[in-house]
Formats: sequence, C-alpha cells, structure tokens
Amino acid sequence: MTSPLTIIAATNFSDIANNAVAYAAGLAKATSAKLVLFNSFSLGLHSSNAHITAEAMQKQIEKATEKLEIFGKEIADLYTIEVSCFCKYSFLEDQLTSIIDDTNAELVVMGMAERSFEQELLGNSTTSVIKNLNIPVLAVPKNASFQNIQKILYACDTLSFSSIKRFSWLKDIVGNLGAELEFFSVDEKIDNLKQEQGVQLLNSSLEEEFKEVKYIYKTVKSNAVINEIKKEIKNYNADILVMVPQRYGFWDSLVHKSKTRIMAVGLDIPLLSFPNF
Repeated sequence: MTSPLTIIAATNFSDIANNAVAYAAGLAKATSAKLVLFNSFSLGLHSSNAHITAEAMQKQIEKATEKLEIFGKEIADLYTIEVSCFCKYSFLEDQLTSIIDDTNAELVVMGMAERSFEQELLGNSTTSVIKNLNIPVLAVPKNASFQNIQKILYACDTLSFSSIKRFSWLKDIVGNLGAELEFFSVDEKIDNLKQEQGVQLLNSSLEEEFKEVKYIYKTVKSNAVINEIKKEIKNYNADILVMVPQRYGFWDSLVHKSKTRIMAVGLDIPLLSFPNF
C-alpha cells in the first residue's frame, strides 16, 4: 500500500497565498493527501533596523506560529483533512527544501502573482521556487478555486519522449481524479512525415505509460509557442496547465526568457511545473 501524498502549501497570509492554501486543501481532500502549511517568517523592515532583541524576536515568531496554527485548524475542520503547520524564521527556499526532506512532500503549492512588467521580467518568489526546487510546484492564481479537475493540459515546445517518464506521479493523480490529459506540442520546424512518425512513436510510449488514463495528443506547427499554449488552454477548456521549464546556462539565461515564468504570471488557471531533471 502506497503512502498518501503530502502537499506543502506556502502562505504569507496574503489573499493570493491563502487562496492557494484553499486550492491545496481541496486537492488534498480529493486525493486523500496530507496538507502541510508553511509560513516563512521574516521580520519587518522597522524591526530589522531597530536591532530587535532575542526575546522580542521570539515573541514575533510565537505570534506568527499561533496565527498559522489557528489557520491550519480552520482548514482542517473545513475540509476534514489532516493538516500540520511549520512556521520558521528563514528564507523561503532554504526552509522549503528542509521541510520537503522532513515530510517527504511531493508537491508545493503557492500563490501566483498577477501580471505586471516587473513580474514578467524579474519573476517572484513563486517563479524562483519553480526554478530551484526538485519537486513539482503548483502556482495558483488569485481567482482560481478548486473544482473537479476534468482536463489537464501538458504543454511542451518540442516532441519529447523522455518527458513522458516524468509523469508517473501525475498519472496517479490523474487516475485518482478521473481527469483527462492532453499532451500539446508546438514545433515550428516539424514536417508532415516527421509529425506522423513522431506521433506514432509518442503514442506507443504514452499507451505504455498511461494504460489506465484517458489522454489525447495534439501537435501544431508554429513559432509562437506562448500564444499557441494560451489558445489551446481556451480551446481545450483546461483546468490545469502543466509545463517543464528549460534549464539554461548563465550566458543563455541572459537571452532566453523562461516560457514557464511567462506563463506563471497572469494565468487564469493553475500552472503545475515539473522539475527538469
């Protein structure tokens, strides 16, 4: 018997973050998962500049911990799920890694920032976590609420066989939810023969890996990847978008803007990002 899924939901008690917690709680209930609420506690600028004493700092931490535990109890009662809480004075990513190791968590849920030029250019704490964590991250927009997940869109810009093997975790979740999965590929160079051969090989791999899951595969020829993904979200009426960010070296990163980061800002549906191993 496999152990239940453990989901970490990070919150700073903002509206966006708490909506992500509610989404994570709904997902935890639907998949019989455990939910871990995490608040990365940091002092305000005024407290930092005032050289706060150790005793005063401890009181601040206790206050934040109490607030998180009250919130956790409310979530546990509302969704009838198992909830535990961690509140730490630390940088978000550093402590997240530690909690993932301690809890064997398989998913991190965070709020998704609203669209702005600064967010698209520089990213934010959510896109930074997506880039650096080695487990899937679900970014939830402010107005998204958990419903029955019926359609999951996995978007990739090229045909990829290795990526299919990454989805044993997703396959289990899709099976539990009874959802349908669409693999959507965008390739500006694909020709008819290559497409036909590629689809045959990919379908063979998909059939082997997703025996008990309803899925479809679709590819389009285009050099506008982001626009095609956005159109397909609407055409397919997707409930969740799945992407795997590409990893660039330092010099490449100066000229490449992450498609995942672009999509992670201003979406109407949650974005599930898988690490690129």
